[in-house]
Amino acid sequence: MNPEIIYEDQDLYICYKPMGMATQTASVMRPDMISYLRNMRASEGQDSYIGVINRLDQPVEGLVVFAKNKRAAANLSAQVQNHSIEKYYLCIVTAENLESEGVLEDYLLKDTKNQMARVATKADRDSKLARLRYREVEAKEEMRLLEIALETGRFHQIRCQLANQDAPILGDRKYGGDENGGLCLASYKVGFSHPRTGKKVEFEVMPRGDRFQEFEAIQSHRKKEER
Repeated sequence: MNPEIIYEDQDLYICYKPMGMATQTASVMRPDMISYLRNMRASEGQDSYIGVINRLDQPVEGLVVFAKNKRAAANLSAQVQNHSIEKYYLCIVTAENLESEGVLEDYLLKDTKNQMARVATKADRDSKLARLRYREVEAKEEMRLLEIALETGRFHQIRCQLANQDAPILGDRKYGGDENGGLCLASYKVGFSHPRTGKKVEFEVMPRGDRFQEFEAIQSHRKKEER
């Protein structure tokens, strides 16, 4: 799968990042979204400035927001800081006892050595509050498709919090998920105030990963996108 520009105007790029591609990397040997956009702009004789508004882990697919200028970047970064940007994910979990909807609230610590997050307590030094809402969209045999509304943006938050509920994400070997295939986690919808107009804008794209296509809800949305 290749990266794709879903929307563009004088201030923004809304891009689809495929699974396995980094948002930004220091390695010149590996392609990333920043390099993709900068090379494209350079080929068109444009300013190479790109402001990263939200990042996705390399195994995660979906929507990433970039600013084309510093003014837009500052406005959108402020929205990130005050949690006014709406971020929604879809994921596939294997779980028997997870309720069909709920709120998960935990304190998380980042394990830098192992590049993982773990659930801690409020009293633990450097722990940070992580909160998300989820609902079941569809169930298929032992798999469940969940929509996640992210209220905080902690390191590996969704992956860690669901694993803590004995509901690891399919393909998430790091947190106890099935080892077959890639990580079934996708950033599929974002909403925010446009940095120039102030009007609410929302963008949505369905996951492209193979395992997601097994769900009727995904197939129905994909058909609407193609019309």
